[in-house]
Amino acid sequence: MTTVLAIESSCDETAVAVYDGQLRAHALHSQTDLHAAYGGVVPELAARDHLARMTGLLDDACRQAGIAPADLDAVAYTAGPGLAGALLVGAATAAGIATAFGLPLLPVHHMEAHLLAPMLDPDDPPAFPFVALLVSGGHTMLVDVAAPGRYALLGESLDDAVGEAFDKTAALLGLPYPGGPHLARLAERGDPARFRLPRPLLDRDDLDFSFSGLKTAVRVLCDKQERLDDTTRADVARAFEEACVDVLAGKCRRALAHTGHERLVVAGGVSANRRLRERLHADAEAGGHRVHLPPPAFCTDNAAMVAYTGWLRRFDPPGAVADVRARWPLASLTPPEPAHA
Repeated sequence: MTTVLAIESSCDETAVAVYDGQLRAHALHSQTDLHAAYGGVVPELAARDHLARMTGLLDDACRQAGIAPADLDAVAYTAGPGLAGALLVGAATAAGIATAFGLPLLPVHHMEAHLLAPMLDPDDPPAFPFVALLVSGGHTMLVDVAAPGRYALLGESLDDAVGEAFDKTAALLGLPYPGGPHLARLAERGDPARFRLPRPLLDRDDLDFSFSGLKTAVRVLCDKQERLDDTTRADVARAFEEACVDVLAGKCRRALAHTGHERLVVAGGVSANRRLRERLHADAEAGGHRVHLPPPAFCTDNAAMVAYTGWLRRFDPPGAVADVRARWPLASLTPPEPAHA
């Protein structure tokens, strides 16, 4: 049995987890309140807060797992992509623990960890191959997943990621940071029949996305209203959410048809959106394919997914000390080394 301690610090969540074939512990601190006053993540503040929170979270995770650092077999950390300063805090912490206890250091790709997050489901993990939709504040992409480490990019956003579009649209509607969840709650009260917004690239015969024009369409729609009262704001939010869900679900159907795969995995912060989850499950029932989504707690950034990915790659050659990559193409990864290779 290999016990892996993992650290996540790519953006504004500080997290630590322990995995040994099962998730033994997971501790997390969100910096949402810290960045709310600025309307977005401030990289320097994020790095400082990671540093301040890390020791307490390490203690919490080890206590939950009932282990001491000497019981560990490897240390994994998010090496990228992400904010360079934030990544360095996690990398330096992981390197310090690995050096002190003579443990291998396992750098983990943040998007691979998101892609594999549904594997944490002990009852129904997805089987390979599958199509993965990765949707977050920084990424929107469709990936053909043949096996761990065998990834082919099918399509991605040509401009804003969908999570970024949610946050920017929420700001247009005067909603607080982080805007995506607030917009989704406001949309619950909206009339889906009052407004209709464009579905960018949905009719184009490819698997790319574009969301910046949709945000602009929201601004134009708001400017045309005589009164932007609470009812109108809710109706606009609903129209925006419906457009995003239509585009994401439509591209997923096209990707499944293109690859011939029968399973869809959806991960990243936007995969927690209730309307998107309902649409994808309805499409799966109608289309005869399976859809796998992580529990909402593991949709946003977390260390559990990093721990699982590190455990899966536990036989890979150890990484260089404190190696981080703000940009790191997912397709550049290779399959994990087999046991005793």
